[in-house]
Order: sequence, then C-alpha cells, then structure tokens
Amino acid sequence: MVSRVGGVASEDFRKQLLGYGLTTAQILYRMPDHPALLQTYVWQNYDLFPKFPALHDFLAFWQEKLEGPLFSVTVAHSKLIKPAELRAVDGVFRLH
Repeated sequence: MVSRVGGVASEDFRKQLLGYGLTTAQILYRMPDHPALLQTYVWQNYDLFPKFPALHDFLAFWQEKLEGPLFSVTVAHSKLIKPAELRAVDGVFRLH
C-alpha cells in the first residue's frame, strides 16, 4: 500500500524502490536475572540484503546498552517490490 501525503510517496515505499526489503529477526537472549532461561524478541525493519546494516546497528545497540546477552539471531528477508513487478502505467482508470 502506498501512502501519499501531499503528493509524496511514503519513506517505506521509497526504501523499497532503492532495494530495501522487509527483514525480520527472531532474537533469543538470556534473561539477565535467570541466565538459564531464554526470552524471544522479534525485530522487524526495512534493510539491505545481504549485509543488513540496520540489523547490525540494532544488535550493536543491544550488546552495548541492554543486559540480556544474545543467544541466537534468526533472520528472514523478502524484497517486497521486485524489478519485474514495477512497470509504467499507460493511463488512469476511475470507477464511480
């Protein structure tokens, strides 16, 4: 869905056109007070495959500022707009 405000495409849509895809990371971390227990956190943002700079920034923040040590990170990534799906439109059709 493209959100338009004042004739400008949304930031999310612009990122998709620049090659960003939706990245989801399932983060398992140890509870600070109970290290034998694992807790799950799901992070989702637009990021660039395969280097994932936004995810790396978030994980660096986690390790620097948060107390729960990371156990594992599982990543899924999908480009929402693929080159074959983007094409010029000849006209505009309006339905009443």
